[in-house]
Amino acid sequence: MPSAVYDPPELERGTLRVVPVGGLGEVGRNMTTFEIDGKILIVDCGVLFPEEFQPGVDLILPDLSAIRDRLDDVLGVVLTHGHEDHIGAVPYLLRLRPDIPIIGSALTLALTEAKLKEHRIKPYSLTVTEGQTEQVGPFDLEFVAVNHSIPDALAVAIKTEAGTVLATGDFKMDQLPLDGRITDLRSFARLGSEGVDLFLVDSTNADVPGFTPLERSIGPVLEQVIAKAPRRVIVASFSSHVHRVQQVLDAAHANGRRVALLGRSMVRNMTIAAELGYLRVPDGVLIDYKKAKDIPDDRIVYMSTGSQGEPMAVLSRMANLDHAIEPGEGDTVVLASSQIPGNESAIYRVIDGLTKLGATVVHKGNAKVHVSGHAAAGELLYCYNILRPKNVLPVHGEYRHLIANAKLAQDTGIPEENTFLAENGTVLDLRDGQVRQVGQLDIGFVYVDGATVGEITDSDLKDRRILGEEGFISIIVVVESQTGRVVSGPEIHARGFAEDDAVFEKVRPKIAEALTEAVSNGVRDQHALQQVVRRTVGRWVNTSYRRRPMIVPLVIEA
Repeated sequence: MPSAVYDPPELERGTLRVVPVGGLGEVGRNMTTFEIDGKILIVDCGVLFPEEFQPGVDLILPDLSAIRDRLDDVLGVVLTHGHEDHIGAVPYLLRLRPDIPIIGSALTLALTEAKLKEHRIKPYSLTVTEGQTEQVGPFDLEFVAVNHSIPDALAVAIKTEAGTVLATGDFKMDQLPLDGRITDLRSFARLGSEGVDLFLVDSTNADVPGFTPLERSIGPVLEQVIAKAPRRVIVASFSSHVHRVQQVLDAAHANGRRVALLGRSMVRNMTIAAELGYLRVPDGVLIDYKKAKDIPDDRIVYMSTGSQGEPMAVLSRMANLDHAIEPGEGDTVVLASSQIPGNESAIYRVIDGLTKLGATVVHKGNAKVHVSGHAAAGELLYCYNILRPKNVLPVHGEYRHLIANAKLAQDTGIPEENTFLAENGTVLDLRDGQVRQVGQLDIGFVYVDGATVGEITDSDLKDRRILGEEGFISIIVVVESQTGRVVSGPEIHARGFAEDDAVFEKVRPKIAEALTEAVSNGVRDQHALQQVVRRTVGRWVNTSYRRRPMIVPLVIEA
Protein backbone atom coordinates (compact mmCIF):
# COMPACT_ATOMS: atom_id res chain seq x y z
CA MET A 1 0.00 0.00 0.00
CA PRO A 2 1.35 3.48 -0.85
CA SER A 3 2.19 5.64 2.15
CA ALA A 4 -0.25 8.33 3.20
CA VAL A 5 0.48 11.73 1.74
CA TYR A 6 1.49 14.46 4.20
CA ASP A 7 3.29 17.76 3.71
CA PRO A 8 6.76 18.24 5.14
CA PRO A 9 7.47 21.16 7.49
CA GLU A 10 9.25 24.27 6.29
CA LEU A 11 12.92 23.45 5.72
CA GLU A 12 15.23 24.83 8.41
CA ARG A 13 18.48 26.52 7.44
CA GLY A 14 21.45 24.17 7.50
CA THR A 15 19.29 21.08 6.87
CA LEU A 16 19.58 19.07 3.64
CA ARG A 17 16.28 17.83 2.20
CA VAL A 18 16.46 14.75 -0.07
CA VAL A 19 13.46 13.74 -2.21
CA PRO A 20 13.58 10.81 -4.64
CA VAL A 21 11.18 11.97 -7.36
CA GLY A 22 11.46 8.80 -9.45
CA GLY A 23 13.26 5.48 -9.67
CA LEU A 24 11.86 3.86 -6.50
CA GLY A 25 9.50 0.95 -7.05
CA GLU A 26 10.31 1.07 -10.77
CA VAL A 27 13.23 0.55 -13.15
CA GLY A 28 13.48 3.95 -14.79
CA ARG A 29 12.48 7.59 -14.27
CA ASN A 30 15.45 8.11 -11.97
CA MET A 31 15.55 11.56 -10.38
CA THR A 32 16.40 12.92 -6.92
CA THR A 33 16.32 16.49 -5.64
CA PHE A 34 18.59 17.90 -2.91
CA GLU A 35 17.74 21.20 -1.22
CA ILE A 36 19.55 23.30 1.35
CA ASP A 37 19.15 26.98 2.24
CA GLY A 38 16.65 27.55 -0.55
CA LYS A 39 18.85 26.10 -3.33
CA ILE A 40 18.10 22.89 -5.23
CA LEU A 41 20.38 20.39 -6.98
CA ILE A 42 18.93 17.62 -9.15
CA VAL A 43 20.69 14.30 -9.74
CA ASP A 44 19.53 12.54 -12.92
CA CYS A 45 16.32 13.16 -14.84
CA GLY A 46 15.27 10.02 -16.71
CA VAL A 47 12.27 8.42 -18.36
CA LEU A 48 10.33 5.23 -17.72
CA PHE A 49 9.14 3.19 -20.68
CA PRO A 50 5.44 2.25 -20.75
CA GLU A 51 4.09 -1.23 -20.13
CA GLU A 52 1.29 -3.01 -21.97
CA PHE A 53 -1.36 -1.66 -19.58
CA GLN A 54 -0.47 1.90 -20.65
CA PRO A 55 -1.64 1.88 -24.30
CA GLY A 56 -0.66 4.76 -26.56
CA VAL A 57 1.90 6.17 -24.11
CA ASP A 58 5.35 6.93 -25.55
CA LEU A 59 7.26 7.84 -22.38
CA ILE A 60 6.63 8.39 -18.68
CA LEU A 61 8.35 11.37 -17.04
CA PRO A 62 9.17 12.28 -13.43
CA ASP A 63 6.47 14.36 -11.76
CA LEU A 64 8.00 17.84 -11.53
CA SER A 65 5.04 19.38 -9.69
CA ALA A 66 7.02 19.76 -6.45
CA ILE A 67 9.65 22.01 -8.07
CA ARG A 68 7.72 23.47 -11.02
CA ASP A 69 7.16 26.75 -9.14
CA ARG A 70 10.76 26.81 -7.87
CA LEU A 71 12.76 26.30 -11.05
CA ASP A 72 14.67 29.54 -10.43
CA ASP A 73 16.11 27.91 -7.29
CA VAL A 74 17.57 24.97 -9.28
CA LEU A 75 21.34 25.39 -9.58
CA GLY A 76 21.99 22.44 -11.89
CA VAL A 77 21.29 18.86 -12.94
CA VAL A 78 24.02 16.28 -12.33
CA LEU A 79 23.78 13.36 -14.77
CA THR A 80 25.50 10.18 -13.58
CA HIS A 81 25.57 8.45 -16.99
CA GLY A 82 24.00 8.48 -20.43
CA HIS A 83 21.22 5.90 -20.28
CA GLU A 84 17.67 6.99 -21.13
CA ASP A 85 16.37 6.18 -17.66
CA HIS A 86 18.75 8.83 -16.29
CA ILE A 87 18.86 11.51 -19.04
CA GLY A 88 15.71 11.00 -21.13
CA ALA A 89 13.54 13.57 -19.32
CA VAL A 90 16.13 16.39 -19.39
CA PRO A 91 14.55 17.98 -22.50
CA TYR A 92 11.17 18.14 -20.76
CA LEU A 93 12.75 19.79 -17.69
CA LEU A 94 14.68 22.29 -19.80
CA ARG A 95 11.54 23.17 -21.74
CA LEU A 96 10.38 24.75 -18.47
CA ARG A 97 13.68 26.61 -17.91
CA PRO A 98 16.27 26.20 -20.69
CA ASP A 99 19.21 27.74 -18.80
CA ILE A 100 19.42 25.15 -16.00
CA PRO A 101 23.06 23.97 -16.20
CA ILE A 102 23.63 20.28 -16.88
CA ILE A 103 26.71 18.65 -15.35
CA GLY A 104 28.22 15.32 -16.37
CA SER A 105 31.01 13.45 -18.11
CA ALA A 106 31.92 14.06 -21.76
CA LEU A 107 29.97 11.12 -23.21
CA THR A 108 26.96 11.68 -20.95
CA LEU A 109 26.71 15.34 -21.96
CA ALA A 110 27.24 14.55 -25.66
CA LEU A 111 24.34 12.07 -25.64
CA THR A 112 22.16 14.51 -23.69
CA GLU A 113 23.01 17.45 -25.93
CA ALA A 114 22.08 15.38 -29.00
CA LYS A 115 18.64 14.78 -27.46
CA LEU A 116 18.28 18.45 -26.58
CA LYS A 117 19.18 19.44 -30.15
CA GLU A 118 16.14 17.50 -31.36
CA HIS A 119 14.05 19.65 -29.00
CA ARG A 120 15.86 22.80 -30.25
CA ILE A 121 17.38 23.50 -26.84
CA LYS A 122 21.03 24.56 -26.49
CA PRO A 123 22.00 23.88 -22.89
CA TYR A 124 24.48 25.39 -20.50
CA SER A 125 26.74 22.43 -19.75
CA LEU A 126 29.71 21.70 -17.52
CA THR A 127 31.91 18.72 -18.37
CA VAL A 128 33.44 16.94 -15.38
CA THR A 129 35.60 13.88 -14.92
CA GLU A 130 36.44 11.50 -12.09
CA GLY A 131 38.43 13.06 -9.26
CA GLN A 132 37.13 16.52 -10.10
CA THR A 133 35.41 18.73 -7.53
CA GLU A 134 33.00 21.56 -8.26
CA GLN A 135 31.31 24.08 -6.00
CA VAL A 136 27.69 24.63 -7.06
CA GLY A 137 26.18 27.11 -4.63
CA PRO A 138 26.01 25.44 -1.21
CA PHE A 139 26.80 22.03 -2.77
CA ASP A 140 30.42 20.85 -2.87
CA LEU A 141 30.46 18.08 -5.50
CA GLU A 142 33.09 15.37 -5.96
CA PHE A 143 32.86 12.97 -8.90
CA VAL A 144 33.98 9.35 -8.60
CA ALA A 145 34.52 6.85 -11.42
CA VAL A 146 32.12 3.90 -11.44
CA ASN A 147 31.87 1.02 -13.88
CA HIS A 148 28.57 0.44 -15.70
CA SER A 149 27.31 -0.86 -19.05
CA ILE A 150 28.05 2.52 -20.63
CA PRO A 151 31.41 4.34 -20.46
CA ASP A 152 32.09 7.44 -18.41
CA ALA A 153 29.62 6.75 -15.57
CA LEU A 154 30.13 8.74 -12.36
CA ALA A 155 29.03 8.56 -8.76
CA VAL A 156 28.68 11.92 -7.03
CA ALA A 157 29.49 12.88 -3.45
CA ILE A 158 27.39 15.86 -2.37
CA LYS A 159 28.94 17.69 0.58
CA THR A 160 27.00 20.35 2.46
CA GLU A 161 27.08 21.86 5.94
CA ALA A 162 24.33 19.37 6.84
CA GLY A 163 26.44 16.35 5.93
CA THR A 164 27.71 14.23 3.03
CA VAL A 165 25.59 12.20 0.62
CA LEU A 166 27.06 9.67 -1.84
CA ALA A 167 24.88 8.75 -4.83
CA THR A 168 26.26 5.86 -6.87
CA GLY A 169 24.11 6.22 -9.97
CA ASP A 170 24.00 2.84 -11.72
CA PHE A 171 27.18 0.87 -11.14
CA LYS A 172 28.88 -2.50 -10.80
CA MET A 173 32.38 -3.62 -9.83
CA ASP A 174 33.69 -5.33 -12.97
CA GLN A 175 37.38 -5.87 -12.21
CA LEU A 176 38.37 -6.39 -15.87
CA PRO A 177 36.22 -3.87 -17.76
CA LEU A 178 36.57 -3.43 -21.52
CA ASP A 179 37.74 0.17 -21.16
CA GLY A 180 39.98 -0.48 -18.13
CA ARG A 181 37.97 1.97 -16.02
CA ILE A 182 37.02 0.31 -12.73
CA THR A 183 34.80 1.55 -9.91
CA ASP A 184 37.10 3.68 -7.77
CA LEU A 185 36.88 1.86 -4.46
CA ARG A 186 39.87 3.81 -3.10
CA SER A 187 37.82 7.01 -3.35
CA PHE A 188 34.86 5.18 -1.81
CA ALA A 189 37.10 4.15 1.11
CA ARG A 190 38.40 7.71 1.54
CA LEU A 191 34.88 9.13 1.52
CA GLY A 192 33.88 6.46 4.02
CA SER A 193 36.70 7.43 6.38
CA GLU A 194 35.68 11.10 6.05
CA GLY A 195 32.10 10.09 6.84
CA VAL A 196 29.14 9.36 4.55
CA ASP A 197 25.93 10.44 6.26
CA LEU A 198 23.55 9.11 3.59
CA PHE A 199 24.27 6.51 0.88
CA LEU A 200 21.97 6.42 -2.16
CA VAL A 201 22.80 3.09 -3.76
CA ASP A 202 21.74 1.23 -6.91
CA SER A 203 19.40 -1.65 -6.01
CA THR A 204 18.67 -3.24 -9.41
CA ASN A 205 20.60 -6.47 -8.74
CA ALA A 206 20.42 -6.50 -4.93
CA ASP A 207 18.42 -9.75 -5.00
CA VAL A 208 21.03 -11.51 -7.18
CA PRO A 209 23.60 -13.39 -5.07
CA GLY A 210 27.34 -13.20 -5.68
CA PHE A 211 29.00 -10.98 -8.26
CA THR A 212 27.93 -9.76 -11.68
CA PRO A 213 29.89 -11.67 -14.38
CA LEU A 214 32.62 -9.91 -16.33
CA GLU A 215 31.60 -7.90 -19.39
CA ARG A 216 34.49 -9.34 -21.37
CA SER A 217 33.06 -12.86 -21.04
CA ILE A 218 30.48 -11.87 -23.67
CA GLY A 219 33.01 -11.25 -26.47
CA PRO A 220 34.01 -14.89 -27.13
CA VAL A 221 30.36 -15.98 -27.09
CA LEU A 222 29.43 -13.36 -29.69
CA GLU A 223 32.42 -14.39 -31.81
CA GLN A 224 31.29 -18.01 -31.67
CA VAL A 225 27.66 -17.19 -32.53
CA ILE A 226 28.73 -15.08 -35.51
CA ALA A 227 31.24 -17.72 -36.68
CA LYS A 228 28.54 -20.42 -36.74
CA ALA A 229 25.86 -18.26 -38.39
CA PRO A 230 25.19 -19.43 -41.97
CA ARG A 231 23.54 -16.20 -43.17
CA ARG A 232 22.84 -12.74 -41.78
CA VAL A 233 23.34 -11.88 -38.10
CA ILE A 234 21.12 -9.30 -36.42
CA VAL A 235 22.17 -8.15 -32.94
CA ALA A 236 19.72 -6.08 -30.87
CA SER A 237 20.79 -4.03 -27.88
CA PHE A 238 20.17 -0.72 -26.16
CA SER A 239 21.12 2.16 -28.41
CA SER A 240 23.50 3.53 -25.78
CA HIS A 241 25.28 0.25 -24.89
CA VAL A 242 28.70 1.26 -26.23
CA HIS A 243 30.49 -1.75 -24.72
CA ARG A 244 28.14 -4.23 -26.39
CA VAL A 245 28.45 -2.52 -29.77
CA GLN A 246 32.24 -2.60 -29.35
CA GLN A 247 32.10 -6.34 -28.79
CA VAL A 248 29.91 -6.84 -31.86
CA LEU A 249 32.28 -4.77 -34.00
CA ASP A 250 35.26 -6.80 -32.76
CA ALA A 251 33.47 -10.16 -33.22
CA ALA A 252 32.34 -9.21 -36.73
CA HIS A 253 35.86 -8.08 -37.65
CA ALA A 254 37.31 -11.37 -36.36
CA ASN A 255 34.91 -13.26 -38.64
CA GLY A 256 35.45 -11.11 -41.73
CA ARG A 257 32.03 -9.47 -41.56
CA ARG A 258 30.91 -5.87 -42.01
CA VAL A 259 28.53 -4.12 -39.58
CA ALA A 260 25.59 -1.83 -40.41
CA LEU A 261 23.89 0.18 -37.65
CA LEU A 262 20.07 0.26 -37.68
CA GLY A 263 17.80 2.68 -35.84
CA ARG A 264 18.12 6.44 -35.58
CA SER A 265 19.17 6.44 -31.92
CA MET A 266 21.74 3.66 -32.50
CA VAL A 267 23.36 5.55 -35.38
CA ARG A 268 23.33 8.85 -33.46
CA ASN A 269 24.76 7.46 -30.21
CA MET A 270 27.47 5.34 -31.80
CA THR A 271 28.56 8.19 -34.06
CA ILE A 272 28.99 10.33 -30.93
CA ALA A 273 30.84 7.54 -29.08
CA ALA A 274 33.21 6.98 -32.00
CA GLU A 275 33.92 10.72 -32.42
CA LEU A 276 34.77 11.01 -28.70
CA GLY A 277 36.97 7.91 -28.75
CA TYR A 278 34.77 5.70 -26.55
CA LEU A 279 34.02 3.36 -29.49
CA ARG A 280 37.01 1.97 -31.41
CA VAL A 281 35.89 1.04 -34.91
CA PRO A 282 38.18 -1.43 -36.75
CA ASP A 283 39.11 -0.17 -40.22
CA GLY A 284 36.56 -0.97 -42.89
CA VAL A 285 34.09 -2.73 -40.57
CA LEU A 286 31.27 -0.17 -40.45
CA ILE A 287 29.17 0.17 -43.59
CA ASP A 288 26.19 2.35 -44.37
CA TYR A 289 22.89 0.48 -44.09
CA LYS A 290 21.91 1.38 -47.65
CA LYS A 291 25.04 -0.34 -49.00
CA ALA A 292 24.69 -3.39 -46.77
CA LYS A 293 22.26 -5.13 -49.16
CA ASP A 294 25.15 -5.48 -51.65
CA ILE A 295 27.17 -7.50 -49.11
CA PRO A 296 26.76 -11.34 -49.18
CA ASP A 297 24.44 -12.62 -46.41
CA ASP A 298 27.28 -14.49 -44.69
CA ARG A 299 29.40 -11.35 -44.53
CA ILE A 300 27.06 -8.88 -42.80
CA VAL A 301 26.01 -8.13 -39.20
CA TYR A 302 23.19 -5.69 -38.45
CA MET A 303 23.34 -3.91 -35.09
CA SER A 304 19.84 -2.71 -34.19
CA THR A 305 17.58 -1.32 -31.51
CA GLY A 306 14.51 -3.12 -30.17
CA SER A 307 15.84 -5.59 -27.59
CA GLN A 308 12.90 -4.75 -25.27
CA GLY A 309 10.19 -5.59 -27.80
CA GLU A 310 9.27 -1.93 -28.35
CA PRO A 311 6.54 -1.91 -31.05
CA MET A 312 8.16 0.76 -33.24
CA ALA A 313 11.79 -0.32 -32.81
CA VAL A 314 13.67 -2.02 -35.62
CA LEU A 315 13.57 -5.60 -34.30
CA SER A 316 9.80 -5.61 -33.67
CA ARG A 317 9.19 -4.25 -37.16
CA MET A 318 11.38 -7.03 -38.58
CA ALA A 319 9.39 -9.65 -36.66
CA ASN A 320 6.17 -8.16 -38.10
CA LEU A 321 7.64 -8.06 -41.64
CA ASP A 322 7.30 -4.28 -41.52
CA HIS A 323 10.97 -3.57 -42.30
CA ALA A 324 13.14 -3.77 -45.40
CA ILE A 325 15.11 -6.57 -43.70
CA GLU A 326 12.87 -9.63 -43.45
CA PRO A 327 14.39 -12.35 -41.23
CA GLY A 328 14.12 -15.92 -42.50
CA GLU A 329 15.67 -19.39 -42.58
CA GLY A 330 19.37 -19.34 -41.74
CA ASP A 331 19.36 -15.88 -40.16
CA THR A 332 20.58 -15.51 -36.57
CA VAL A 333 19.11 -12.91 -34.22
CA VAL A 334 20.92 -12.09 -30.95
CA LEU A 335 19.16 -10.22 -28.12
CA ALA A 336 22.21 -8.86 -26.32
CA SER A 337 20.56 -7.11 -23.38
CA SER A 338 18.63 -7.77 -20.19
CA GLN A 339 14.86 -7.77 -19.88
CA ILE A 340 13.57 -4.64 -18.18
CA PRO A 341 10.84 -5.76 -15.73
CA GLY A 342 7.44 -5.40 -17.36
CA ASN A 343 8.75 -5.98 -20.89
CA GLU A 344 8.85 -9.78 -20.75
CA SER A 345 5.66 -10.39 -22.76
CA ALA A 346 6.68 -7.96 -25.51
CA ILE A 347 10.16 -9.49 -25.74
CA TYR A 348 8.88 -13.08 -25.99
CA ARG A 349 6.33 -11.99 -28.57
CA VAL A 350 9.20 -10.72 -30.74
CA ILE A 351 11.22 -13.91 -30.11
CA ASP A 352 8.22 -16.03 -31.14
CA GLY A 353 7.66 -13.92 -34.25
CA LEU A 354 11.28 -14.22 -35.35
CA THR A 355 11.34 -17.97 -34.63
CA LYS A 356 8.17 -18.46 -36.67
CA LEU A 357 9.90 -16.78 -39.62
CA GLY A 358 12.67 -19.38 -39.38
CA ALA A 359 15.38 -17.34 -37.65
CA THR A 360 17.55 -18.75 -34.88
CA VAL A 361 17.11 -16.51 -31.83
CA VAL A 362 19.95 -16.33 -29.30
CA HIS A 363 19.16 -14.59 -26.01
CA LYS A 364 20.20 -14.46 -22.37
CA GLY A 365 18.07 -17.53 -21.63
CA ASN A 366 20.00 -19.84 -23.95
CA ALA A 367 23.46 -18.25 -24.28
CA LYS A 368 25.74 -15.90 -22.38
CA VAL A 369 25.16 -12.92 -24.66
CA HIS A 370 24.52 -10.35 -21.93
CA VAL A 371 25.71 -9.50 -18.44
CA SER A 372 24.09 -6.91 -16.22
CA GLY A 373 25.42 -3.43 -15.65
CA HIS A 374 24.42 -3.45 -11.98
CA ALA A 375 26.15 -4.62 -8.81
CA ALA A 376 24.93 -7.91 -7.37
CA ALA A 377 24.62 -8.61 -3.64
CA GLY A 378 28.29 -9.49 -3.11
CA GLU A 379 29.45 -6.21 -4.62
CA LEU A 380 26.95 -4.20 -2.58
CA LEU A 381 28.20 -5.85 0.62
CA TYR A 382 31.74 -4.77 -0.26
CA CYS A 383 30.53 -1.20 -0.72
CA TYR A 384 28.73 -1.13 2.62
CA ASN A 385 31.78 -2.52 4.43
CA ILE A 386 34.13 -0.05 2.73
CA LEU A 387 31.92 3.01 3.22
CA ARG A 388 30.30 2.28 6.59
CA PRO A 389 27.58 4.88 5.89
CA LYS A 390 25.49 6.17 8.78
CA ASN A 391 22.24 5.99 6.80
CA VAL A 392 21.18 4.19 3.62
CA LEU A 393 18.51 4.95 1.02
CA PRO A 394 18.20 2.12 -1.55
CA VAL A 395 17.23 3.58 -4.94
CA HIS A 396 16.95 2.48 -8.60
CA GLY A 397 14.76 -0.62 -8.50
CA GLU A 398 11.42 -2.24 -7.91
CA TYR A 399 10.29 -2.81 -4.33
CA ARG A 400 11.74 -6.32 -4.09
CA HIS A 401 15.12 -4.87 -5.09
CA LEU A 402 14.89 -2.04 -2.54
CA ILE A 403 13.96 -4.47 0.24
CA ALA A 404 16.82 -6.84 -0.68
CA ASN A 405 19.26 -3.92 -0.67
CA ALA A 406 18.05 -2.69 2.72
CA LYS A 407 18.56 -6.21 4.11
CA LEU A 408 22.16 -6.26 2.82
CA ALA A 409 22.83 -2.93 4.53
CA GLN A 410 21.44 -4.25 7.79
CA ASP A 411 23.53 -7.45 7.45
CA THR A 412 26.66 -5.28 7.53
CA GLY A 413 25.59 -3.62 10.79
CA ILE A 414 23.64 -0.57 9.66
CA PRO A 415 20.69 -0.25 12.05
CA GLU A 416 17.23 -0.89 10.64
CA GLU A 417 16.05 2.56 11.73
CA ASN A 418 18.86 4.07 9.61
CA THR A 419 17.82 2.13 6.50
CA PHE A 420 15.05 3.94 4.64
CA LEU A 421 12.63 2.01 2.44
CA ALA A 422 11.19 4.99 0.65
CA GLU A 423 8.82 5.68 -2.22
CA ASN A 424 8.81 8.29 -4.93
CA GLY A 425 8.02 11.53 -3.10
CA THR A 426 9.32 10.49 0.33
CA VAL A 427 10.89 13.53 2.00
CA LEU A 428 14.04 12.91 4.06
CA ASP A 429 15.86 15.59 6.07
CA LEU A 430 19.57 15.23 6.92
CA ARG A 431 21.27 17.17 9.72
CA ASP A 432 24.21 16.33 11.99
CA GLY A 433 24.44 12.78 10.64
CA GLN A 434 20.81 12.03 11.38
CA VAL A 435 18.14 11.37 8.75
CA ARG A 436 14.41 11.69 9.44
CA GLN A 437 11.43 11.08 7.21
CA VAL A 438 9.39 14.28 7.42
CA GLY A 439 6.87 14.05 4.59
CA GLN A 440 5.36 12.14 1.68
CA LEU A 441 4.55 14.05 -1.50
CA ASP A 442 1.80 12.98 -3.88
CA ILE A 443 3.91 11.89 -6.86
CA GLY A 444 2.13 10.77 -10.01
CA PHE A 445 2.93 9.68 -13.54
CA VAL A 446 3.40 12.24 -16.30
CA TYR A 447 2.63 10.65 -19.66
CA VAL A 448 4.05 11.70 -23.02
CA ASP A 449 1.49 10.79 -25.65
CA GLY A 450 2.39 12.00 -29.11
CA ALA A 451 2.70 15.78 -28.90
CA THR A 452 1.02 16.05 -25.49
CA VAL A 453 2.85 16.01 -22.15
CA GLY A 454 0.92 15.45 -18.93
CA GLU A 455 -2.54 15.76 -20.49
CA ILE A 456 -3.29 12.02 -20.45
CA THR A 457 -4.47 10.73 -17.07
CA ASP A 458 -4.74 7.29 -15.49
CA SER A 459 -8.48 7.53 -16.12
CA ASP A 460 -7.82 8.03 -19.84
CA LEU A 461 -5.60 4.95 -19.87
CA LYS A 462 -8.30 2.95 -18.11
CA ASP A 463 -10.75 3.98 -20.86
CA ARG A 464 -8.23 2.90 -23.49
CA ARG A 465 -7.80 -0.50 -21.83
CA ILE A 466 -11.58 -0.98 -21.71
CA LEU A 467 -11.87 0.00 -25.38
CA GLY A 468 -9.09 -2.40 -26.32
CA GLU A 469 -10.24 -5.33 -24.20
CA GLU A 470 -14.02 -5.04 -23.89
CA GLY A 471 -15.26 -2.97 -26.84
CA PHE A 472 -17.51 0.07 -27.22
CA ILE A 473 -21.31 0.50 -27.35
CA SER A 474 -23.10 3.76 -28.17
CA ILE A 475 -26.85 4.25 -27.65
CA ILE A 476 -28.84 7.18 -29.02
CA VAL A 477 -32.46 7.49 -27.92
CA VAL A 478 -35.04 10.30 -28.26
CA VAL A 479 -37.69 10.45 -25.51
CA GLU A 480 -40.79 12.52 -24.87
CA SER A 481 -39.86 14.81 -21.99
CA GLN A 482 -43.16 14.48 -20.10
CA THR A 483 -43.76 10.72 -20.29
CA GLY A 484 -40.33 9.22 -20.98
CA ARG A 485 -41.86 7.39 -23.94
CA VAL A 486 -39.28 6.52 -26.59
CA VAL A 487 -39.97 8.57 -29.71
CA SER A 488 -37.00 7.38 -31.74
CA GLY A 489 -34.49 4.59 -31.21
CA PRO A 490 -32.82 3.24 -29.25
CA GLU A 491 -30.18 3.30 -32.02
CA ILE A 492 -27.32 1.07 -30.88
CA HIS A 493 -23.88 0.75 -32.48
CA ALA A 494 -20.93 -1.30 -31.25
CA ARG A 495 -17.24 -1.67 -32.05
CA GLY A 496 -15.10 -4.53 -30.86
CA PHE A 497 -18.10 -6.19 -29.20
CA ALA A 498 -20.12 -8.17 -31.75
CA GLU A 499 -20.12 -8.30 -35.52
CA ASP A 500 -23.90 -7.98 -35.82
CA ASP A 501 -25.78 -5.19 -34.06
CA ALA A 502 -28.87 -7.43 -34.15
CA VAL A 503 -27.69 -8.93 -30.83
CA PHE A 504 -29.07 -5.79 -29.16
CA GLU A 505 -32.72 -6.47 -30.16
CA LYS A 506 -33.34 -8.05 -26.73
CA VAL A 507 -32.16 -5.00 -24.79
CA ARG A 508 -34.05 -2.31 -26.74
CA PRO A 509 -37.38 -2.89 -24.92
CA LYS A 510 -35.53 -2.96 -21.59
CA ILE A 511 -34.14 0.52 -22.32
CA ALA A 512 -37.62 1.86 -23.20
CA GLU A 513 -39.15 0.38 -20.01
CA ALA A 514 -36.36 1.77 -17.80
CA LEU A 515 -36.70 5.29 -19.25
CA THR A 516 -40.50 5.34 -18.87
CA GLU A 517 -40.22 4.16 -15.27
CA ALA A 518 -37.53 6.72 -14.46
CA VAL A 519 -39.57 9.63 -15.82
CA SER A 520 -42.68 8.41 -13.97
CA ASN A 521 -40.59 8.51 -10.77
CA GLY A 522 -39.77 12.15 -11.37
CA VAL A 523 -36.36 11.81 -13.09
CA ARG A 524 -36.02 14.63 -15.61
CA ASP A 525 -32.29 15.47 -15.69
CA GLN A 526 -30.70 14.44 -19.00
CA HIS A 527 -27.51 13.16 -17.34
CA ALA A 528 -29.56 11.04 -14.90
CA LEU A 529 -31.55 9.53 -17.80
CA GLN A 530 -28.30 8.69 -19.59
CA GLN A 531 -27.11 6.92 -16.46
CA VAL A 532 -30.36 4.88 -16.48
CA VAL A 533 -29.56 3.77 -20.04
CA ARG A 534 -25.92 2.99 -19.14
CA ARG A 535 -26.93 0.85 -16.14
CA THR A 536 -29.63 -1.00 -18.09
CA VAL A 537 -27.34 -1.89 -20.98
CA GLY A 538 -24.42 -2.61 -18.65
CA ARG A 539 -26.40 -5.12 -16.57
CA TRP A 540 -27.72 -6.85 -19.68
CA VAL A 541 -24.28 -7.10 -21.33
CA ASN A 542 -22.63 -8.35 -18.15
CA THR A 543 -25.34 -10.97 -17.53
CA SER A 544 -25.58 -12.14 -21.14
CA TYR A 545 -21.95 -11.91 -22.29
CA ARG A 546 -19.80 -11.51 -19.15
CA ARG A 547 -18.31 -8.36 -20.70
CA ARG A 548 -17.82 -4.79 -19.46
CA PRO A 549 -17.55 -2.62 -22.57
CA MET A 550 -17.43 1.16 -22.59
CA ILE A 551 -21.05 2.35 -22.84
CA VAL A 552 -21.75 5.88 -24.12
CA PRO A 553 -25.49 6.78 -24.02
CA LEU A 554 -27.05 9.92 -25.45
CA VAL A 555 -30.64 10.78 -24.41
CA ILE A 556 -32.33 13.56 -26.38
CA GLU A 557 -35.57 15.03 -25.06
CA ALA A 558 -38.30 15.95 -27.60
